[in-house]
Amino acid sequence: MAPEGASAADTARKKRYALLSAMFLMSMSAVGPGFITQTATFTVKLGAAFAFGIIVSILIDFVVQANIWRIVAVTRMRASDIANAAIPGSGYFLAVLVIIGGLFFNIGNIGGAGLGFNAMLDLDPKIGGAIGALAAIGIFLSRRAGVAMDRVVFVAAFVKLALIVYAAIVSGPPVAEALRQTVLPDTIDFATITTIVGGTVGGYITYAGAHRLLDRGMGGVENIAAVNRAAFSGIAITGVLRYILFLAILGVVASGVAIDLSGKAANPAGQAFRAAAGNIGFRLFGAVLLASAMTSIIGAAYTSVSFLTAFKKDMTERHRNFATVGFIAFSLICYVLMTTPPAAMLVFVGGLNGLVLPIGLSIFMYAAWKRADLMNGYQYPRWLLGLGVLTCALTWYMGYKSIGPIFALLGL
Repeated sequence: MAPEGASAADTARKKRYALLSAMFLMSMSAVGPGFITQTATFTVKLGAAFAFGIIVSILIDFVVQANIWRIVAVTRMRASDIANAAIPGSGYFLAVLVIIGGLFFNIGNIGGAGLGFNAMLDLDPKIGGAIGALAAIGIFLSRRAGVAMDRVVFVAAFVKLALIVYAAIVSGPPVAEALRQTVLPDTIDFATITTIVGGTVGGYITYAGAHRLLDRGMGGVENIAAVNRAAFSGIAITGVLRYILFLAILGVVASGVAIDLSGKAANPAGQAFRAAAGNIGFRLFGAVLLASAMTSIIGAAYTSVSFLTAFKKDMTERHRNFATVGFIAFSLICYVLMTTPPAAMLVFVGGLNGLVLPIGLSIFMYAAWKRADLMNGYQYPRWLLGLGVLTCALTWYMGYKSIGPIFALLGL
């Protein structure tokens, strides 16, 4: 039934907009500067075999997001509140992990904006990063911050998709070989898979779309069908973007072009785009990275700050916007002062969030399995719970196998 004063058509339109907002925030956060840099780095190292890591990340993404979105929608609670209700105190721990991981990711995202401006306009990366961060701050200071955030994410999404598809076409990748190694890889590297999973569905990215849904009033069992469609659509968009980006870089690697990963200032994705389409390709890469950085700065800051409600329940939307501005500003200060190159930071943070992922997922699976009182009478699908538990075990195993190599990434 439509709310008083609103037509059924207006209500349906608002629901569609809310679902699109959550879908694009999640999918664009999952294909940010970290994923672009990680994809270039690992495609150079593994070649077509990295296709297996991509497909594993997509499958894990499907299970994680399908569970997280459903549980948040059914309970009408934020992730930290669900965790505290399921296991007292765990929500505070999860909030700290996500906020710290989000901070590191946002430093890398601002670095991504700096690299984007550098590739597009030859601007100093520190200055470019500052411009990107200040633009994001301006969005959250605007009167209609939520609408401004959604519009920036929408526009950046279409720019990113068009440019990545163009790069994939001109690079001429060996598609048949990539498809073969998607299911029969020559090499399986757990550290690589954990890092790419963390960069696409770890840390704050796990909860970005779900929390956006909640803020848009799309909680409740009555909205489960629509929430599921949005989650699956977002995962599909993310998966297609990931694979096309991989193919674009694989085409360059397979052609025999040498991409340097050794230097502290190495920018493997930029080198790949330049090799695929010359200087114009390098400028286009800058636009791709900048669009990715802006959506990820917004997504990381918005989602990380949403976890502050674990410590202060009465935060209004206005207070959250101011806290988000402070979060971005602090990230910018850290970026300006840091000495680790942005590309290395982006790869490392993906691995770090890959280690955080199984902690939050384990808590959510316990809530769905053992805490029926939190589900508001909703019968949780056994097949989805089973997939969630298996994914939990897999991510714990990958984290165990990868923790040493991931921290070694800071030596890139």
